[in-house]
Amino acid sequence: MNATITLTQKQLSEFLLNIAVVRPVFIWGPPGIGKSSLVQQFASEVGLPCVSLLGSQLAPEDIIGVPQIIEGTSRFCPPRMIARQEAYCLFLDELNACSHEVQKAFYSLIHERRIGEYVLPEGSIIVGAGNRAQDSAIVKPMSSALLNRMMHVHLRVSHRDWLEWAVQSNIHSLVIEYVQSRPDHLWSQPPKHEEPFSTPRSWHILSDALHQYGDNISEDCLEILAFGSLSPHHAGQFKSFVKHLRGKYRLAAILKGEIGWPSKPEDRDILYFLSQSLRAQLAKELPAQRSALTESHRDLAHRAKGLIRELAALSLEMAQMLVSKPNESEELPDWFLVEIVRDLPRLVKKKDAS
Repeated sequence: MNATITLTQKQLSEFLLNIAVVRPVFIWGPPGIGKSSLVQQFASEVGLPCVSLLGSQLAPEDIIGVPQIIEGTSRFCPPRMIARQEAYCLFLDELNACSHEVQKAFYSLIHERRIGEYVLPEGSIIVGAGNRAQDSAIVKPMSSALLNRMMHVHLRVSHRDWLEWAVQSNIHSLVIEYVQSRPDHLWSQPPKHEEPFSTPRSWHILSDALHQYGDNISEDCLEILAFGSLSPHHAGQFKSFVKHLRGKYRLAAILKGEIGWPSKPEDRDILYFLSQSLRAQLAKELPAQRSALTESHRDLAHRAKGLIRELAALSLEMAQMLVSKPNESEELPDWFLVEIVRDLPRLVKKKDAS
């Protein structure tokens, strides 16, 4: 399902508190962005136990139960996990990954809040969640009858919400510092082939592993952990980031002219990380319109052009990547790119020629 309107984690929490208490809600979103934990947090906030069912592992009898003969007539007895006497929050995770037969078993539960003769206790809440077809996850088309029984909402990743949570949740300081410097690396689109990819969940996994190894983790172990949990590009950047923190090179010092770009062959990964960090900082700090420039903006732009010229002398390829357009979240202002073309035409000509 394509998203027209998306909500952040905080917005979804408020949405659930207002809507889920009166109508079933289905949360769409890619894997690893916190759908399950948000529902569990919501259930806790409203004072209800949360019962989770995993749609991809269910059979119809897991919902409607099995028939028994009672006083000469048959009666379906739903499982104890569902047939509770006190109000609760029923979380149907991966609902759109279950078979159509299981989907049909949910019709009366979601719409009429009953299974056979069993009726959900007053005050119970039903929330479903699932991935989208474009997420390369196990999903099946959801029937129109099931779709029409729920309110639908799409969850998106917000680095601000996640960082606020991370600081309170003992996420490793290296992970927090990296995501603060590269918020666009918190999440990546799931790949079409089998390899790790970056999500809030995978950064949490990396954090747990870093805590386990301790502060004296070797560079080799750090590389194994990063590439075992993150997108390959992000893993390489994270490794360089840690090496950068442990080493003598700091982007702030380079911008101030206190030190230059690292020039040794063994520091090429650091050079790439620092050049991309400069790009991210320029995209973040320079205003989109020239008319909004302040004196500090002009100083930053002037210093940056000098550094790009020095970088091109060390690696023309990295300098070209710095002024390219990798994604919308890191776009450099057009007025700055015009100045680059004017003052450093060699970068553009070489790039166009290639």
